[in-house]
Amino acid sequence: MLAADDSPADRIDRFLTVHLATPSRTLSRSRVKALILAGQLSEDGRTLTDPSASVKPGSKYLLTLPRPINALPRAENIALDILFEDKHLLVLNKPAGLVVHPAPGSLTGTLVNALIAHCGPSLTGIGGVMRPGIVHRLDKGTSGTMIVAKTDVAHCRLVAMFAAHDLDRRYQALVWGTSIKGGGIIDQPIGRASYDRKRQAITTKGRNARTFWQILRQFPPFGSHVECRLETGRTHQIRVHLAHVGHGVIGDPLYGRAPRAAQMPDNFARNGLSQMRKFDRQALHAAYLGFSHPVTGEALSFETPLPADMASLLALIESTVSARAR
Repeated sequence: MLAADDSPADRIDRFLTVHLATPSRTLSRSRVKALILAGQLSEDGRTLTDPSASVKPGSKYLLTLPRPINALPRAENIALDILFEDKHLLVLNKPAGLVVHPAPGSLTGTLVNALIAHCGPSLTGIGGVMRPGIVHRLDKGTSGTMIVAKTDVAHCRLVAMFAAHDLDRRYQALVWGTSIKGGGIIDQPIGRASYDRKRQAITTKGRNARTFWQILRQFPPFGSHVECRLETGRTHQIRVHLAHVGHGVIGDPLYGRAPRAAQMPDNFARNGLSQMRKFDRQALHAAYLGFSHPVTGEALSFETPLPADMASLLALIESTVSARAR
């Protein structure tokens, strides 16, 4: 509790930064501001969320500091769908909705927490404190095949293989629109969007990114079933590239813009569109992974079918198109 009895008029965030400093602890002004915005400051018992508010002489201020977060992820008993495992690595089928590693907003319940419980202390520190064993990542809303390193040797060699594009990675996606034909290459650099730090975008300042795609099936007037093969592995690469050519992934909250009902040719199609719009994650699945074992050299390949939600979405599209054609 800090009293402001004799304080001159000042911004509350600056006042707290100065008066809460001790020889053993210093809070930066940006940290104090973030705490105020998060509702951690009270003025005479009332929550104050304006960092620029003036200090009121005679008022009492209480700033609550959250408990420190453990720097090491803890083991959690989360079921894993393991496709292959030996002493060097494991391959698993990640479900949609599972975050790969701890990050702000997702500090527990991640794949890393599950891996620590499964592998034990031997995994600690391999590739980093917060991302032990992780050599590549799938977005939270993307399902499918992933490799995890269990030793430093395997980790280093797998990282080198990813950097050299020495793996065969194929994804399946359900996308809006049917104008694309056959197959091709999308070769466009990707970087962080200047207008939104959570989004990626095609930009000349981005890193080289190449996606090979081919149409598996088309379902006019709704969308297409597409296979994509990655040469590079940029953040959101498939989602950004497909949106760039006008075929955003169904359910993608960032890039998958659905058609408007007015663009559908009849009421039947509009009703089908309304059902497809309810799909609540990007319809993207890492369906195939092929590579040489980083230690033994054995050729390995893994193929996983579409998960139940994507299979149901595909069945819905098929049945809607079939019924409309009758």
